Amino acid sequence: MKSPLSTEARNKVGKALQASLVELIDLSLVAKQAHWNLTGRNFRSLHLQLDEIVAMARQHMDTVAERAVAVGVNPDGRAATVADHRVAPQMEAGYLQDDKVVATFVDVFHGLVERFRARHDTVSTADAVTENIFAEILHDLEKTYWMLQAEQ
Repeated sequence: MKSPLSTEARNKVGKALQASLVELIDLSLVAKQAHWNLTGRNFRSLHLQLDEIVAMARQHMDTVAERAVAVGVNPDGRAATVADHRVAPQMEAGYLQDDKVVATFVDVFHGLVERFRARHDTVSTADAVTENIFAEILHDLEKTYWMLQAEQ
């Protein structure tokens, strides 16, 4: 694929998109793991909220991967790649108490917001379209981060 971006811009944007893809895939997996093993007083509402997080992550990871291809970069969402490059805290195995899940996801979203803001700033001079994609993702991440914090 011929990229609409310069080589330098493509490399910068491609790196940011790939890191984001890994994080969004990992988020969807961690949220689904918590969803399946959740227990506690707030089970129902948090169970549904975790499904919303999974849906959001999956929607954005598809957008990120397709943008990568559009700018001439091959996205890598293989399990080994995600495992090797993930940075978010992972849920432990077994049943998970609702308050512990909320606390973990507050930490997860705090890190996601910081890293996606940094990537947004990185791509802002290289590609306005990717910058807009990151702004949309940040909107959803920050909203979810706020909602999770309110549950603590």
